[in-house]
Amino acid sequence: MSSEKIYDIAIIGAGIVGLATAYQLSKKRGLRVLILETEKEIADHQTGNNSGVIHSGLYYKPGSLKAQNCVNGRNAMYIFCENNEIAHERCGKLVVATTAAEKKMLSVLEQRGHKNGLNGLKMLSAEQMREYEPHVRGVAALHVPETGIVDYKDVARAMSWHIRNRGFDLLTETRFIGLQEEKSGALVLETNNGEYRAANIINCAGLYSDRVARACGLHPGVRIIPFRGEYYELKPEREKLINNLIYPVPNPRFPFLGVHFTRMIHGGVEAGPNAVLAFKREGYHKNDFELKDTLEIFVYPGFWVLALKYGLYGLGEFYRSFSKKAFVSALRKLVPEIEAADVKPAGAGVRAQALGPGGKLIDDFYFVDAPRQIHVLNAPSPAATASLSIGATIAEKALEQFSF
Repeated sequence: MSSEKIYDIAIIGAGIVGLATAYQLSKKRGLRVLILETEKEIADHQTGNNSGVIHSGLYYKPGSLKAQNCVNGRNAMYIFCENNEIAHERCGKLVVATTAAEKKMLSVLEQRGHKNGLNGLKMLSAEQMREYEPHVRGVAALHVPETGIVDYKDVARAMSWHIRNRGFDLLTETRFIGLQEEKSGALVLETNNGEYRAANIINCAGLYSDRVARACGLHPGVRIIPFRGEYYELKPEREKLINNLIYPVPNPRFPFLGVHFTRMIHGGVEAGPNAVLAFKREGYHKNDFELKDTLEIFVYPGFWVLALKYGLYGLGEFYRSFSKKAFVSALRKLVPEIEAADVKPAGAGVRAQALGPGGKLIDDFYFVDAPRQIHVLNAPSPAATASLSIGATIAEKALEQFSF
């Protein structure tokens, strides 16, 4: 299939960031927009395989894009869910310190939360925390009432409905392959289903965003490194151990939150995830392997700098991946009553983590602009929470920079 129609903007990727960008652009009448998605279903990767938490904005450096977009996006997400009758709940969570050192870090998190504009934060003693979560153990906890839960696939489907209803074209099973420019100036997007023409493009390809950028003639400056997060779930008869969400105090040296408990909006309680290097960009299973993906990791100089810096931490995550006993041991630090027999393996997600050539993990949202192009090259958690805000930011950039 090939289209002679020239779109104002083509968006590559129908995960929640691409969909939110299209949704925000759809508010401006008269634009012709095309969204291309490789998979049969929208939101099939990072969006559809996360824990469904509406993050508050507690963890992020004040003034960072993460902090600004998370707080704004969280508020927008609650409104969007209410307006579209999407099941969600503002249930709150506990961040639990289990040592004196973690208690000090908890105070730092509380201060950061206040700077980021969070309301209702409350430091709890060991006794007070059990009023919220009777089975939790620790020396102190921070109650974060603005945290919530939702199914982001439900959100993505609602966005998709609005996008299509406003006249945008959304094509699934259409994989972007390359970009050419015609003498007329139109950008020709080559796909497995033919060619499509657009005046401008926005790359929201997630796990493949760096490859898309290179296919568009850019040097992205980062390499996407896939990290798999594996989950267990509590057996139904043990779900009563968890009321809502229970998190550990995160390791400030590593951009992952540690294994935690999450009550799901459609029922059930998940425990996890860990964070292990995946040897395939869509490596949802332990034995998944793709030679090209693996070679790209191991020939990248930044990976070896990262490995030297976080090698021991990474080995611990791999050990937990293959040892249920070790995984459960991490859970028991928060809820000692948890036994190995109480949990069973659940799903997994793969996080697209951008890594710089010097071995620096890109901790914030990261965009690269080129004439008639915007590339979203790092959109880690809380991207789903912040999607409406990120989408608005990208849409605004597009309307300012692009010619139509």
